Amino acid sequence: MENSNSNSSKIALIVLAVLTAVLGVLYFRSYQLTKDQATTIEEKATELANTRTQLDSISTQLDAKISEIKALGGQVTDLEALKTQLQQDKESLKKANHAAVASYEAKIKEYNSVLAQKDIEITELKKQNGILTENNKVLTTQNENLNSENTGLKSQNKTLSDTLSDYTAKNKELARKVSIAAALKAQGLRFASIKANGKESEKARFNGKKLEKLKISFNLAPNPITKLENKTIIVRILDGEGAIVSDNASGSGKFVQDGKEMVFTTKQNVTYSNDNQVVDVVYSRGGVVYKPGKYSVELYAEGFKVGSGNFEVK
Repeated sequence: MENSNSNSSKIALIVLAVLTAVLGVLYFRSYQLTKDQATTIEEKATELANTRTQLDSISTQLDAKISEIKALGGQVTDLEALKTQLQQDKESLKKANHAAVASYEAKIKEYNSVLAQKDIEITELKKQNGILTENNKVLTTQNENLNSENTGLKSQNKTLSDTLSDYTAKNKELARKVSIAAALKAQGLRFASIKANGKESEKARFNGKKLEKLKISFNLAPNPITKLENKTIIVRILDGEGAIVSDNASGSGKFVQDGKEMVFTTKQNVTYSNDNQVVDVVYSRGGVVYKPGKYSVELYAEGFKVGSGNFEVK
């Protein structure tokens, strides 16, 4: 009996020892796996941090290159596009895994290559700007000499300009006086009504209901300095309240007098003959009755008021 119990105890001890050994092996393997995973995570984090640091450094250098090239007058379109791409890469890096991080090494090399190339470009721009600066100094010296010579010419030119301005003013005044002297003069304005049968009745007072056509007659005074050519006589008829008698269908329109736009009643072309010629202007209102009152007539030609007269409607 005692011998049987002793054997059972030995077996139990052996089993316990085996279990202890197995648990020890499992614990060691689990510890080793956890340690390896921690190392991998730490390495990935380090790689990500290093990559991010390099991209940040490239971004800073890129901004500096853009500013410097701009200041030197160079083109930065390609660098600005590269900066946009760099920003996208930095955003993508936040979601990258270990395999993807490795691909950034090639991008970083490419960015660094562009930066190195831009250093060469900046050196060349500085060299060109130095040449331009030297050329500018020479041009400045030449310009100072020219300015000195130009000052003397300006003084002479001012004297000539003053003289020319004086002659120009005198010529304008003379031309104005000649224009006034050469202006047409309409004299002896007369008024007549023309009936449907062609019968005319010259008077100063008309029956508005019977005034179908109004005939305005006047003489153009002789003037030896007035050109013998076609002249346009503009006629304005105004009622007692100052309203213009006009009808576009009957030939009315607008003209400019003394810088102001004015409406005219009618107009007529006349060939000036310098012999006190008689001019007749006939105006029909197209059946519209003249209202009672006093009317005034103004005549214009070549920018001048050349005559006036009055008639009355009862």
